[in-house]
Amino acid sequence: MTDVFQLIEKLWYLRRDIISDGYDQALSRLAEEVPMVIHRIPSGTECWTWIVPEKWTVHEARLETLDGEVLIDTANHPLHVVSYSLPFEGVVCREELFQHLHVHKTDPHAIPYVFKYYDRDWGLCCSRELRDSLQDKNYRVVIRTTFEPGELKVGEVFVQGESEQTVVVAAHLCHPAQVNDDLTGTLVAIKLFQELLQKKDLYYSYRLLILPETIGSIAYLSQNEDQIPSMIGGLFLEMLGSDSGFALQQSLLTDSRFDRCITSAFGGAAPEGYTAGYRSVICNDERQFNSPGVRIPMLSLSRVEPPGSPTRPYPEYHSSMDNPSIVSFERLEQSLDLVRSLLQVWENDRYAVNHYKGEVFCSRYGIWPDYRTNPEGHRSFFAIMERIDGGRTLSDIAIELGIPYQAVESITEMLAEKNLVSYSRTAQSSDPHTG
Repeated sequence: MTDVFQLIEKLWYLRRDIISDGYDQALSRLAEEVPMVIHRIPSGTECWTWIVPEKWTVHEARLETLDGEVLIDTANHPLHVVSYSLPFEGVVCREELFQHLHVHKTDPHAIPYVFKYYDRDWGLCCSRELRDSLQDKNYRVVIRTTFEPGELKVGEVFVQGESEQTVVVAAHLCHPAQVNDDLTGTLVAIKLFQELLQKKDLYYSYRLLILPETIGSIAYLSQNEDQIPSMIGGLFLEMLGSDSGFALQQSLLTDSRFDRCITSAFGGAAPEGYTAGYRSVICNDERQFNSPGVRIPMLSLSRVEPPGSPTRPYPEYHSSMDNPSIVSFERLEQSLDLVRSLLQVWENDRYAVNHYKGEVFCSRYGIWPDYRTNPEGHRSFFAIMERIDGGRTLSDIAIELGIPYQAVESITEMLAEKNLVSYSRTAQSSDPHTG
């Protein structure tokens, strides 16, 4: 990876709550990497049914024994306080404390990442190991936080193509002291757009959105409704740095052309990965793009453990263990390669127009696959060739035959080299019974 991924070390430990100084610092630093417009939506703004919350700042938060021994302190780790915790100071009994003291579900040594943006309460977090050691009858809690008017910020990078039809790539930048979720998705997206900005031959336009989870997407979409009709598809990127395999989650609109194209390409580009339906892998901001009144078919790409794993999506999820040590730069490079290849397929996916009628006399053109030595190749060749009629895209053919997009493209390219096939951005049906 290039130097852009060294930003992990600079950004991961910041207190990147949804509206906070830490989030603003991280977004400002990323804006140095790409030409970014930063949208600012004030606290209290109604965004459809949602309201933009206040800026939250934690000044200090700790747990002490009554004789002053500090047991938990945000000065030692930012996850020791619940994100958006109410302020609280006082002596509480052990039983009351435990109602507000959160631990990780599976790892006894991890500090959990807990947030309560809208269900306001006070809270601290620690390892289960520490909590289980607390035997005193009473403890002192000090949580000094402030809520004040602020601005929700969304970073936008736009790359103009020949067409106004736009693909949205999104990732969230919130979650303090978390790397894989989702600083990795954000940085893969930044690197991708550094490359897209250098291209001169893009057909589609591309829009990158870096935002705080959920409320960021809702705020952006509600304030930019005029852009929605041009957004024809999207890809949400998250959890792309771990050693887990790739998972492609389809959109709600599985019959959309974007869904069909990306799904058909994924099998060929990531044969060890798996594809699953909407909301069956990870639920994140893709929900807002697929929602009623928006209906942008947004898929999501992640690296998560397979279904049935007790530590799904990955063991360190939402904990202090989600730190730079679990991220493989090789995996980040693979993730970038995969996203790049999926979007290149989308750029290449066109209608295949036949310049032949009837079955091609393949031997004449030197392109006949021998069924005796390559029976599967022979069947695929003719199955693809029969479906090239100007009314199907390459991805349409791939989905119909249940084979990767790349296999269809290799055959159509072979035919195009013999001037038997050309490509079109619009349907050019050669069926004499149509039209």
